[in-house]
Amino acid sequence: MNDRVKMLDLAAIVSRLGRISLARMAAISVAAVALALLAGGSWSAAYANGGESDGDRVAVADDGGETMRGYALLILRAITDADSDKWARYWRAQAACDAAAAYAQGGVVGGGRAELDLAMARLTGALCGNLAGRLLTDPEDFAPLGEGDEGDGDGGGDDGERTVGLLLNEPGAAVGYTLFTGIVNSDVYLIDSLGRTAHIWRLGDDALPNQTIFNARLLDNGNLLALTQGGGQNAAAEIDPDGNLVWRYEFAPLHSDLLKMPNGNVLLLGAATKTREEAIAAGANPKFVPDDGIVHDYLVEVRPTGKSGGEVVWEWSAWDHLIQDFDPSKANYGLVSGRIERIDINFLLGTLSRHPDIGKWMNANSVDYNAELDQILLSPRNFSEVWIIDHSATTEEARGRTGGNGGKGGDLLYRWGNPRAHGSGNADAQRLFWQHNAHWIPQGLPGAGNILVFNNGSEFTGFERGYSSVDEIVPPVEGYGYGQGYDYGYDYDYDYDYDYDYDYGYDYGPQAAYLPDGPAWTYIADPPNGFYAPALSGAQRLSNGNTLVVSGADGAIFQATPEGRVVWRYVSPIDVRSYLRQGERPQMLILSPYGYPGAYPSNSVFRAQWLAPDHPGLQRLDLTPGPPVEDLPN
Repeated sequence: MNDRVKMLDLAAIVSRLGRISLARMAAISVAAVALALLAGGSWSAAYANGGESDGDRVAVADDGGETMRGYALLILRAITDADSDKWARYWRAQAACDAAAAYAQGGVVGGGRAELDLAMARLTGALCGNLAGRLLTDPEDFAPLGEGDEGDGDGGGDDGERTVGLLLNEPGAAVGYTLFTGIVNSDVYLIDSLGRTAHIWRLGDDALPNQTIFNARLLDNGNLLALTQGGGQNAAAEIDPDGNLVWRYEFAPLHSDLLKMPNGNVLLLGAATKTREEAIAAGANPKFVPDDGIVHDYLVEVRPTGKSGGEVVWEWSAWDHLIQDFDPSKANYGLVSGRIERIDINFLLGTLSRHPDIGKWMNANSVDYNAELDQILLSPRNFSEVWIIDHSATTEEARGRTGGNGGKGGDLLYRWGNPRAHGSGNADAQRLFWQHNAHWIPQGLPGAGNILVFNNGSEFTGFERGYSSVDEIVPPVEGYGYGQGYDYGYDYDYDYDYDYDYDYGYDYGPQAAYLPDGPAWTYIADPPNGFYAPALSGAQRLSNGNTLVVSGADGAIFQATPEGRVVWRYVSPIDVRSYLRQGERPQMLILSPYGYPGAYPSNSVFRAQWLAPDHPGLQRLDLTPGPPVEDLPN
């Protein structure tokens, strides 16, 4: 940003100051004083990438990027924005305050511009220290319906049991928006930090006839990318803010998850069936192969064309990477424990034969893409593992065992969570239990490059753990992420007494079980069994270091701080065909058709997405607060 543009920004702020009331002018007096400091010169202080001096980050001149001055400007713009309501201004300013606080933790070295950077740090601290007062917001507004008010909003005490909607909102909660839908619902809801509806996508017959939305996420262009189900036909769909269909791609095997890649293509997770005869020919034990065959997972990358078409540009199938030590006369024969990059076709078949309601053999439930590594992360639930594969391999290479950046074609680059799955350990070494929503923490967030996963804690009889957790894993990849996670104050020792060569970029330890031995950070309730979601669920790292946790089986969405304190909690009021009111509780819903045996509450949520106030996708939406979901007419 050049000097002229910077001065124009300041001029815009000054013009806004002229349109606000005297009371509000007094409330932001510190901001007026700050303008002179901000206008002083075309400097900025940014930390050099990787630059260090005696252990401290080096302050260097830069024409843009992350600067304390930039954060101060963002805070001032939010405070003085006459076109937004006070809560929109507050949330934008609070997001900048959180980012500034995280930036300041990097340390400031003395001298020259760095001292001005320190001055900006003090200024942002002053602005953020009384942000609610400067924006004339009532601290009681943070509490659901006002502190102690449970129904009519009059602040007069407990008007009835509060069972749904916003139940907790304390200082320390990341301010923003949360996107979610019910597991058998055709509408998608965006709520603000106070539990009020900010936007609703109502998908009528014109958009998606006879379809329900199982999973949805907001894109940067303001559209939804959704996985729809209904009439025996699953589909990927992109939907604009008004609920109009932009693109739909029918893909019958589609299940659980999908994502938009940086190149605009859509990555789809599918499930395909091999016949009993094909499974036996691949080395499966005939005793345990179902009559209707084995369902395995695969991936396709689709380039959207038109309104309802797509070109498949890349594929990967788990069936191309099998191994078995049951029948030497059949394909894929070899030592299972010695081929950690391959998938044992006989793993779980005997167990599944005793639990036919579990459904698919692998039953992957999430897919993620890392553009920097050009790798894909899968979460095959029934295996209680996470897998990483090489997207840089061509489709032809992905069918084999050579090629791609890792040199191993479509074989697994990394797997973690359950050494039993590859004959490299016993039950004591198992760390994941029917996990969901495994993904890399994005760049720019605390813990970037690490893997975050919702560890459900349920499994087959004899292996279930009985409580859930959210685990952060530091993948042992050379030159990326390894040991570079967010500092939560833990002291995790990666100094092992042996020296193994890196295996396609990932290291493994004794008995060929991939490192690490356990999570670097975890959220567990106290007592542990107080938090247990045996199905569904997910997690997401937030900009202020909190973690959004989706306890999907009971429809609960909450924020936990790095220390494990819950500071925000919301319970979905979305029932099967209506909204739950305060005091009401959901019915029990049989979810076995989704591969989750047993009955769960009818307000269950598969996943949710938290969005910072400055998320680009929010800019296309009318975010005027509406009533809470539980107060909407049925």
